[in-house]
Amino acid sequence: MTGTAFKRADIDLSNWRVRPYSTWSFQNVGEFVPSAVVASTRRTEEADLDFGHFASLQVTNLVGLNVPIQQFLVESETNALTIMRDGRFIAEWHAPHFAAEKPHIIFSITKSVTGLLAGILVERGALSLDETVATYIPDAVASAYGDLPVRDLLNMTVAVDFNETYLDKTGDYDRYRRAMLWNPERPGEPTPTLRELVCSLPRAARDHGSHHAYQSPNADMAGLVVEAASGKRYAELLETEIWKPMGAHSDAFLTVDRAGNPRASGGLSMTARDLARLGELVRTGGNGALPDALVASLWAGGDRDVWARGEQRLLYPGGSYRYFWYETGTGALAGMGIHGQQIWIDKASGTVIVRMASESLPVNDALDQKVIAMMKAISAA
Repeated sequence: MTGTAFKRADIDLSNWRVRPYSTWSFQNVGEFVPSAVVASTRRTEEADLDFGHFASLQVTNLVGLNVPIQQFLVESETNALTIMRDGRFIAEWHAPHFAAEKPHIIFSITKSVTGLLAGILVERGALSLDETVATYIPDAVASAYGDLPVRDLLNMTVAVDFNETYLDKTGDYDRYRRAMLWNPERPGEPTPTLRELVCSLPRAARDHGSHHAYQSPNADMAGLVVEAASGKRYAELLETEIWKPMGAHSDAFLTVDRAGNPRASGGLSMTARDLARLGELVRTGGNGALPDALVASLWAGGDRDVWARGEQRLLYPGGSYRYFWYETGTGALAGMGIHGQQIWIDKASGTVIVRMASESLPVNDALDQKVIAMMKAISAA
């Protein structure tokens, strides 16, 4: 671990998502959580790129100063920024500790990948948006998901009683993270599998489909649904339907629980360039690699009225949410993950931007807005 002020032995399940350890652990998740391999075609990567003309770009930082973009990237605890335009990589920036050839965890951008898999199955007729979740996952029948249409599951309009508090150490979220093997076990307190946990979540006092609320177990349930509908494990489905067809250059990795259930809401790791390639697939459809109807539905977005009443409406005013993708209301699609993971796909300029980070806070709303502004500035440059 050359160049770090800590040793590997200093890192465990209690601190792997905390800086400074996260600067290393976010590219070595498999050392902490069991992970399934999503095999690639193992191609040689293209040559390294410099930051090109983007180095002269000025952006606004958290204290309101206009600063060079590279200064902003350092201040915002960014690990890597990769820019693709019209299908070609044109610029990159890496922090000194970042290893470009190694996969980096993308956290909740995994949800967006899960949405693509679900959309492929829908267009193929293997999955119905109108059927209930319990049709595919019978043990969910007594939970909040029992009578839930798959459509509402994929749009995060689920009436589930769950507290999405990332720093929780005693309640819903800690139990959830123990189920996925991301937090230490508690002696004397049995830990359920991820499937057992999501199939036990109670109903909230509202109608399904009426309110957008960001709750990660929804995407884990979606992962179970796509496995049931396809008859394949998540990693296998991703490999055959997306990863190899798009020409991924490196293997990806997906964390799983003790029963092999997929962490479909946040467990994928991949290189920045392969994530950009996935963004280009969403931008263009990849000459049929993604169904045309799925790509069109992503760009059309979801129900804007539901979004405008929902809990994330200030993130993208005028936007919407569909298949676990943010339609920004400004001609772009986005995926986001905690600790600063972003993919930005700008249709007008043909630009795909990937940011990987190890931000100290899981969620920083003010910084998110500065990063969104940076993505718009890069797309226009």
